[in-house]
Amino acid sequence: MIRIKFIYTFIIFFFGISTFLTAQDKKKISIEYAGRLNVDEENYPGAKVLTRNSMQQVHIAHAGSNMWCDKAIYYSGDNFVEAYGNVIVKQGDTITMTSKYVEYSGSSQLAFASGEVVLKSPNSTISSDTLYFDRVKQQSFYKSGGNVVKDSSGTITSKIGRYYMKDKKFQFVDDVVLTGDGTVVNSNYFDFYEDTGLAYLFGPSTITTEDSKTYCEKGFYDTKNKTGYALKDSKIYYDDRIIEGDSLYFDNTKSFASATNNIKITDTINKSIVTGHYAEVFRAKDSLFITKRALVTTVQEKDSVYLHADKIMVTGKPENRITRAYYNAKLFKTDISAKADSIHANQNTGITELINLDRFAPTDAFSTKRRPILWNNANQMTGDTIHLISNSKTEKLDSLRVFNNAFIISKDTISENGYNQIFGITLVGLFNDANELREVNINKNAESIFYTRDENQELIGIDKAKSGSIKMLFANSDIEEYTRLNTVDGTLFPEKDYQEKDKFLKGFDWREDERPLSVDDLFKEDKPFELTVIKGLEDYVPQENFFDEELLERMKYSRKEHVFKLIVGDKNNVIQSPSEFNKWQKIKVKIISNTEGSPKKKHTADKVIGLTSENGYIVHDTNKKTGVFKFCIWLKGSGNIDINLQEKGNNYPVYEKLNIELTNTWKKYEIETTKKGGKNQIRCVISNIQKDDNVFLWNAQLYVIPY
Repeated sequence: MIRIKFIYTFIIFFFGISTFLTAQDKKKISIEYAGRLNVDEENYPGAKVLTRNSMQQVHIAHAGSNMWCDKAIYYSGDNFVEAYGNVIVKQGDTITMTSKYVEYSGSSQLAFASGEVVLKSPNSTISSDTLYFDRVKQQSFYKSGGNVVKDSSGTITSKIGRYYMKDKKFQFVDDVVLTGDGTVVNSNYFDFYEDTGLAYLFGPSTITTEDSKTYCEKGFYDTKNKTGYALKDSKIYYDDRIIEGDSLYFDNTKSFASATNNIKITDTINKSIVTGHYAEVFRAKDSLFITKRALVTTVQEKDSVYLHADKIMVTGKPENRITRAYYNAKLFKTDISAKADSIHANQNTGITELINLDRFAPTDAFSTKRRPILWNNANQMTGDTIHLISNSKTEKLDSLRVFNNAFIISKDTISENGYNQIFGITLVGLFNDANELREVNINKNAESIFYTRDENQELIGIDKAKSGSIKMLFANSDIEEYTRLNTVDGTLFPEKDYQEKDKFLKGFDWREDERPLSVDDLFKEDKPFELTVIKGLEDYVPQENFFDEELLERMKYSRKEHVFKLIVGDKNNVIQSPSEFNKWQKIKVKIISNTEGSPKKKHTADKVIGLTSENGYIVHDTNKKTGVFKFCIWLKGSGNIDINLQEKGNNYPVYEKLNIELTNTWKKYEIETTKKGGKNQIRCVISNIQKDDNVFLWNAQLYVIPY
């Protein structure tokens, strides 16, 4: 057994090193333990090969972190190490990472891990095939798929993920899925805080439970308490109801939701739509409350019914649903409308009740009490309570009942101030198939005033009488026939013989100016309303580029041939700016160098033009056969071209292809693929270049990560 410890007591200064590199960044990696030491200059020039023995793994330390592995290739001059086999990395007492392979630079403190990578923090576990770890920024990053297991929240998977260790925050991008405790969250962009379990959703997102589904394009979700907010195109699906609004709050433990501003709640079974600007929905109790310009629309095949009030409550199962509208309730249908203090509609019985409360009775004993009122065609009906009875299956009105102080008025069709009037204790009316009032029966202490006319519509006189009851038949909104039963007295005199006060029965109250003639009229008595200002979430901030300029600058002081396998120079595995496109293989095209300013302004770009009417292309071959390949290039110009990653030979199969319609603005394009095996290398191709195309190219790069 050999015990090796490299201790460096001097500091190396590099010419031109950036000021952000601290003294700790420059500390050398130390080998704390190795079972065997070998030197293999042919395969690992300038490196020491360290392997474990039967008792212990190789132990490597740097700046407070420790790593164990079965085998390590240590480049002391470059302060760089490659670790193989059962690799374990520990940072303090909080972070542990295991994998099959790790590359680590002591200069930049950048690590790359691959092969069943698992990174554990106190509350979460990240798993991925590849993982980048930046110790300076205290961030880790994967971009080819991974998942995070959170103790209390479940498992989160995504294509791209970043972990901010200081903030204990995750940022997930592309195909994000959180699964746990009966809840599945899908999103495009997902910020998640490890300690609190709070998640922020951006882009099309859904939260699905056994009982509900919530959709939004911006939202917040508390994974511990299962509560949250949905904003921007937000919807909640509760069984037969769809809830929409500018801002939705939901509590999935209680099956409760509240909504603010521009609310629409659709009942898919009863074909009704509820709108307003504040609502509460209790799914478990089958109840809905809405206010602030509340409106219920019952969608019928021929003529919908609209109900408005200060507040509306809908309760009960679909077949037994009850709607209660109270305070200034109004109803509108093209052939019937109503107004009352409150209106109650029962889906099961088909009864709609119009009710007024005593608190609305005037204090003046000589004034008229404002009773519930119903209009049907030319008829106005009032009473202490009014019931409309309909057939819920056929959607047709069946009958009408007025309890106490029943009063029906219709304006005489010719006289300017003439009104036909009937008063009694109760009223029973029957509707025909056209929802028109066909028959009316006034019972008990009936009184009436009729303007009697001959067949030429000439006024004969005013008929005023009292009787036990009155029966009338209507046709085309006019009185066709009426019959008095048990008449007490009656007179028929010319209109000129009546004083004005005698033309009206006691309690006469013509309220045509209150009648809603449209849906908009339901709101004309409401006070002006302003929407609540919603303080929503900030817009999504795109994930910063892990390989930013500062990180790339730090990589200059790492071993370039190894860190993240970004091989440069004449190794032919990365084409680095400024790219020498003249060295690419050219087919039916021509390269003109230094013709255009690059996006960075400090360099010039090249131009490629087609030489024939056939498609031309340029090709760069690598010497790599397997791995994760990412090809990036800046392009602008005119025309429609392709960039490809394909295999060299074997019929040249294309692994990844991107069609690009060029514009006059520089834009960076990239494609990525994985090649797991085979004997042929990967090549980069820019193809489909036509004779009339103008294609400007700059800064082509190929990143290769070992598979």
